[in-house]
Amino acid sequence: MENIIRCVAIDDEPLALDVIAKFCERRGGIELRTFSDPEEGMAAVATSRPDILFLDIEMGDTSGLSLASKIPPEVCLIFTTAYLHYAIEGFNLDAVDYLHKPFAYNRFEIAISKAVRRINAHAPAPHPRREGSIVVKQDYSNVTIPLDDILYVEAVERYSRIYRQSGGCTVTRVLLKQLSEMLPAADFPRIHRSFIVSRSKVASYTRQEIRLTSGATLPVGRQYAPALPTLLSPS
Repeated sequence: MENIIRCVAIDDEPLALDVIAKFCERRGGIELRTFSDPEEGMAAVATSRPDILFLDIEMGDTSGLSLASKIPPEVCLIFTTAYLHYAIEGFNLDAVDYLHKPFAYNRFEIAISKAVRRINAHAPAPHPRREGSIVVKQDYSNVTIPLDDILYVEAVERYSRIYRQSGGCTVTRVLLKQLSEMLPAADFPRIHRSFIVSRSKVASYTRQEIRLTSGATLPVGRQYAPALPTLLSPS
């Protein structure tokens, strides 16, 4: 994974959340949100759909086992509990791993590595380019986008936004690097670490920014500026 791993931890014990937070900081590359209230935590999971959820099993009147069925399917689940007898039930719920409290950092690292392997295995692969168009996945559907309808593409965290001349944008989990390989390079040059532009939609440009025929302006990355005359010259 090239991007930050987004995690949520739900546990009614503040000390347990502190341990997870310290281990995430030690590993690096992890963005963590912690919740001691299971209801608030599950609401955050539903809206933000993190990569990994650390979930305690016994939290007062709430059972993490019952909450597991409400987790979006793409979220990797790692149970954390002091009770070993839940292990079999945890794995039956398709948990990536089961951390028995108190767990050491090396055991935490093993669990994270398992989750990352699963995330990478299920990452959407770039779709082949059809004649005059590309196909990307948005939510659970494949969307066909004609090349001449693309204004520009913007990288946003773990997503890409494809802005369209016909209006609006298509949001996909296909990364900008993958999209750059799907699009014809001569017609869709990269002008910034976060932007690809349709050359035919460029109205004017300077070394600092590009103005499109739609009126939108895009920044130019310093490393891309010297090549602009070549990248944007008429074919």
